Amino acid sequence: MRQSNLSGERYTTNPAPSVTHRREDNNRVRFLTTAEEKKLRKIIEAKWASDMPELDLAKNAGIRKGSQYGLTWDMVDWKGRMLNGTRAKNEEPIHVPLNDDAIAALKVVHGQGRKRGRVFRSKGPANRSKKGRHWFDDAVAEGRFRISAGTTCDIRLRAGCE
Repeated sequence: MRQSNLSGERYTTNPAPSVTHRREDNNRVRFLTTAEEKKLRKIIEAKWASDMPELDLAKNAGIRKGSQYGLTWDMVDWKGRMLNGTRAKNEEPIHVPLNDDAIAALKVVHGQGRKRGRVFRSKGPANRSKKGRHWFDDAVAEGRFRISAGTTCDIRLRAGCE
């Protein structure tokens, strides 16, 4: 039996093998429970208290690590409560609305005297080889959070969900 396509042409062979396959996103999303977020915050406050604004901005803005550590002060629109000009993984410009907690985190960093250049910087020569948010991976390991195989461990794991 022969099939026809939309233009009315008849197929003599199966056209499916000639269709290119698209890559699927196999990432898993993991939500922190309220108890896990409290535990994570307690660990970070004890060892990396100065990095708490980084956690708060990441959690509330939901931006990728590369976007967060590429963030400069001229990208922050205080009046419009937006992050502008950063680029997403697909090179498209992004505009991220900022809630009260994200604005508060930025104000803390701004109040520490960092008013030019990058918003978040490495803490010195010893940490320059580490990628941003090294403290997050260390805190997750210390807290012994259960992360399933194949799950990306990132701050963008939303907090507050049971």
